[in-house]
Amino acid sequence: MSVDAPAKITILGAGPIGLEAALYARFLGYDVAIYEQGRPAESIRRWGSVRMFSPFGMNSSPLGRSALSAQSADDLKLPAEDELLTGQDYVDRYLQPLAESDLLADSLHCGWTAIAAGRAGLSKSDMVDEESRREADFVVVLRDQDGREQLDRSDVLIDCTGLFGQPGWIGSGGVPALGESSARAHIEFGLPDILGGERDKYAGQQTLVIGSGYSAATNICALEQLAREALNTQTTWITRKENRADTTGPLQRFADDPLSARDQLAVRANEFAANSEPHVAHWPASTVSAIHYDAHSDRFQVTLAGNHQGTHEFDRVIANVGFLPNVELTRSLQMHYCYATEGPLKLAAKLLENSSGDCLAQPTGDAELLINPEPDFYLLGAKSYGRNSQFLLKNGLDQIRQLFTIIGDRENLDLYRQFLPANQK
Repeated sequence: MSVDAPAKITILGAGPIGLEAALYARFLGYDVAIYEQGRPAESIRRWGSVRMFSPFGMNSSPLGRSALSAQSADDLKLPAEDELLTGQDYVDRYLQPLAESDLLADSLHCGWTAIAAGRAGLSKSDMVDEESRREADFVVVLRDQDGREQLDRSDVLIDCTGLFGQPGWIGSGGVPALGESSARAHIEFGLPDILGGERDKYAGQQTLVIGSGYSAATNICALEQLAREALNTQTTWITRKENRADTTGPLQRFADDPLSARDQLAVRANEFAANSEPHVAHWPASTVSAIHYDAHSDRFQVTLAGNHQGTHEFDRVIANVGFLPNVELTRSLQMHYCYATEGPLKLAAKLLENSSGDCLAQPTGDAELLINPEPDFYLLGAKSYGRNSQFLLKNGLDQIRQLFTIIGDRENLDLYRQFLPANQK
């Protein structure tokens, strides 16, 4: 059942996918409201010093590029499609200008946090699996930075709030390590600017890095470079599993990897894990069972289980243990989440069919995978993948294209193709 313009679409989250979805909707004539708790692309700004693996062409849409080019700002030059940007460059040269563009500026409301979403006059248990639920407006409770609250009402609700800011627990088995709740405020869960603005925090310190993915590898490589420049900088890297059989370390490599920057990072991090660098000690098959932060000394006592069991002291702890979806936001909507990933079930089941660890190899499926039991409610972007960490922005852009074939009930609707240069169609 189509939702015709100018119906109202509310989008929660003004990251790349939220902004691109809003642009698509506005171009089709829908009334749009975007709510963001911080600034546009706030989560990306937090790792702005890090260079992305994927080129700009994979992280932007033909519609977005055309919209910005049409405004012909004298001081705006879009990156080349093959350019590898830092997070901050991506914000400054694309996302922020997109947020300020004519089509989006009046729709964007920053400083508002979505607290809960539901249906006006209906509880979660009313009209189970009935299309008539769509006759009731969506209502979203929003709170600003001063604690004031307001309601938003809409015909369609799209959750693009992502995962950043909701890290997992560092304890084994997905539960908190003993003492973690108290120490959590002093643990870094992201990608600090180790070689820039936060250099003094890590220089000359003993840092524990937890995790076996590319975020951990990024931090390991930055800390190793810092150790070459600052005396007494030492890093201990723990991973839950033993090293992969096909590598010298925990990072998987892919044959003829088209993302060459990703492969280079894996090679460097694995070399450090193999003890070729004296400033980095890799301890595989190790997990955190307890952690205590001593405010007086500004140090951590960390108790490990596994191959390096015992209590060890560190000045800093970086935990790259992944992020979790906030399912509380939609608790009053009729949602069916995967028990393994906490992503929407249809899409999660499709993703779980693919055993590849390569984010480029993840199946995109078809538009039907975006449909939830709650009519006209959609999850897009990283949050739609739940605990599956293989999301790429290009997959989110494809989700947007698919979504509007559903909303508009037009199977062949594809604005991206319309705005491609003639030689790329």
